[in-house]
Amino acid sequence: MSKKRLLRIFCISLGAYLFFSYVLLPLRIEGRSMEPTYADGGFSFCRRLQYLFSEPKRGDVVAIRFAGRQVVLLKRVVALTGDTVEFQNGVLLVNNQRVSEPYVRYNSNWNLPPRQVAPGKVYVVGDNRGVPMEQHHFGQVSTQRILGKVGFSATL
Repeated sequence: MSKKRLLRIFCISLGAYLFFSYVLLPLRIEGRSMEPTYADGGFSFCRRLQYLFSEPKRGDVVAIRFAGRQVVLLKRVVALTGDTVEFQNGVLLVNNQRVSEPYVRYNSNWNLPPRQVAPGKVYVVGDNRGVPMEQHHFGQVSTQRILGKVGFSATL
């Protein structure tokens, strides 16, 4: 193989590594906490630069670094810093206002007393609420743990 060809392969490999590590992170979805929006066994991409100059907004689906580099959770932002969030018989209330959640197909009777979102944090929860609260990872998370905004989803 010629030096030019090796250099070209190296540059393309390095570019692909950097792009898919720092710009558009591929995600394989395992679990049902975000169904029906993101299906178990599917894949998606996390736009890492989305929050470089802005903060997450209510309704955004975000990728959150949970443990190390390998475990990432997908969750929906439902409340922002300073908001009060609670669940009453499965109904999400933010600042004492009922939140319309057309993406939630399976609801349950979750009850959670009001709590205020601390500075530098957002409140996240999965879309699949058809199982008991105890089986979900949700709550306040530091915005520094958010890797980026999750884009489209595809199932293989």
